[in-house]
Amino acid sequence: MAHTLKELAALVNGEVAGDGDTPIHALNGIELAGAGEITFITSRRLTPRLQECGASACIVPRDVEEAPMPLVRVDDPDVAAAVIHNHLLARPFAAAGIHASAVIGKDCRIPDQVSIGPLVAVGERVRLGERVVLEPGVIIGDDVEIGDDSVLRAGVVVAQGCRIGRRVIIHQGAVIGSDGFGFATDSQGRHIRKPQVGIVRIDDDVEIGANSCIDRAAFGVTRIRAGVRIDNLVQVAHNVDIGEHSILVAQVGIAGSTTLGRNVVLGAKAGIAGHLHLGDRVMVAAKGGVHNDQPDGAVVGGTPAIAIRRWGRASAAYSRLPEMMKEVRRLRRELDQLTRRLDTPGRQEEDVSGR
Repeated sequence: MAHTLKELAALVNGEVAGDGDTPIHALNGIELAGAGEITFITSRRLTPRLQECGASACIVPRDVEEAPMPLVRVDDPDVAAAVIHNHLLARPFAAAGIHASAVIGKDCRIPDQVSIGPLVAVGERVRLGERVVLEPGVIIGDDVEIGDDSVLRAGVVVAQGCRIGRRVIIHQGAVIGSDGFGFATDSQGRHIRKPQVGIVRIDDDVEIGANSCIDRAAFGVTRIRAGVRIDNLVQVAHNVDIGEHSILVAQVGIAGSTTLGRNVVLGAKAGIAGHLHLGDRVMVAAKGGVHNDQPDGAVVGGTPAIAIRRWGRASAAYSRLPEMMKEVRRLRRELDQLTRRLDTPGRQEEDVSGR
């Protein structure tokens, strides 16, 4: 379905330069875009690349004046492109109903406007909202609630009692509500399992990547708050509370009972110890290991994590360690030679007399 350029510009408070009636049906990258498609650049210095671009229009920063196609000038082309792309891809919901091979438990509340795919298993007393999509192989435990317009991709598991909000997207293979990793070790070194009797609560507008695991609380709630974005292969332990609009990049691991403020960003493979608090807007560099509380706005890196500038200097020094060790060994040899000279009988008198 095509939209005019001026219609798309209105979505992002953009200024049209050129033919506002240009029809646009898709968004594509600058190297791939062709007729009927819109592309984008994020900086004025990229403007020369538009000379060879086949797109019908381009989203650009406001300081771009001319280009060989109609433009939409905006404050942030990256954000505007995301908004327009989502708009172009949007399709009205079409309920597919319940597939014949799906298994539905007793006392469930399932509206007519849903799509439940092949081999889905839904437990007892489950409540689904309007326009929920459960793709093939999804497993829903007893007493689960899922809000309107949420989508669970193939193979997702939501264990008993968990709560999923509205407009949540959970990608393939993710597990919500698996038991937390809790054991007590006795005097013989045996590990006694601690029952995990809490739940996971995922608020509205959250997206969770493929094969991520979010453990249920030992008691109470593991909480993923509104707007959070979780990448693939992330581990969130029991009783963790992740603040609104935070981002967890691939292979992040958060130990139990740690809390994150709003807009926290954890880089790939960052590890956060248990029972800590990271304040609002904290950023942890990739592979950072956080072992203590972090105040609002802290930016840290390394293991153990330290202030990012200090970590950068330490990393630069680390790369020079082989040369520094050679220099230390050379200086040590010279010091040993000097010490032997000073310790030689009669040498000190010669040095004093100058002979």
